[in-house]
Amino acid sequence: MDQNVTVLIVEDEGIVALELQESLQNEGFDVVAIVDNGPEALEVIKKEDIDIVLLDINIKGAWDGIETAAQLKKQKNVPFIYVTAYADSNTFERAKATMPSAYLVKPFRVNDLRKAIDLAMFHFTQQQENFQLAREKLNKKENAELDGILHFNNAIFIKQNYKYNKVGYDDILFLKADGNYTYIQTANKKHIVKYSLQNVIDIFNADNFIRVHRSFAINMNHLTSFNENAIFINEEEIPIGRNYKEVFMQLFRQL
Repeated sequence: MDQNVTVLIVEDEGIVALELQESLQNEGFDVVAIVDNGPEALEVIKKEDIDIVLLDINIKGAWDGIETAAQLKKQKNVPFIYVTAYADSNTFERAKATMPSAYLVKPFRVNDLRKAIDLAMFHFTQQQENFQLAREKLNKKENAELDGILHFNNAIFIKQNYKYNKVGYDDILFLKADGNYTYIQTANKKHIVKYSLQNVIDIFNADNFIRVHRSFAINMNHLTSFNENAIFINEEEIPIGRNYKEVFMQLFRQL
């Protein structure tokens, strides 16, 4: 299943939090949790796959939003945005020291929040080591600009209609080459990106994606069955190329 960008809201005003959740969901984001204090936010970060955190500065408990951000960064390198009514210079300077992705002063427009999240995800993924390695490989091969597909942890973000949509590695069944384009097939959707099949495999940099044909690479975690000439992922039949068969078979050990 394709995944939306996941959001944690840290806000102590219930009505504000629910309005924020509704606005985000209408924009296609997935609000995983709403909490009103720092320690609970830390517990969510530990247990859930969170892509971005929206933090009010004035929240319940001993930690304010700024201290909460500092504690979250110790647990996981995740981008966060302050959404607050505090616009004074002292608060802003404290907040700036934690290196947030953005600082939005209430009230703000939903469109401004969406743009802030998109920019935060874009800049954050650019900073990741795997993304840098992938970009270097692409520059060497095609001098291509990597602005349509981003990589972070076990997922990619594909740019469509001015928004980066998350696709988890575990959800991808196989990749199919079509000239200079590659189709990324999940169980219920097909994405297309303007990169060669090998470029996409390099971006993924994941051991479970194996090339089995000049036009196909599969996610071994979704392999259903195979024979001498073909591989099956659910009902999809994928040919095994002669030059790839030996490497594919070496992945298996006989009992």
